[in-house]
Amino acid sequence: MTKTIDIEGMKCGHCSAAVKKALEKIEGVTSAEVSHETGKAVVELACDVSDAVLTKAVTDEDFTVKGIA
Repeated sequence: MTKTIDIEGMKCGHCSAAVKKALEKIEGVTSAEVSHETGKAVVELACDVSDAVLTKAVTDEDFTVKGIA
């Protein structure tokens, strides 16, 4: 299962790395590809992870989630 998160506020590689690390700490997330250039994170999931959990991981890093598809 894959979810794509639209993220606002990432400006550099350090931002992307912080979000990637936060997302990959979540149980059920197998990998996360995060790009500050596109403002998106593509998250691979081993099981269903709620949008609220994914959103909290991003907002805890001080970025804004615009949507999850």
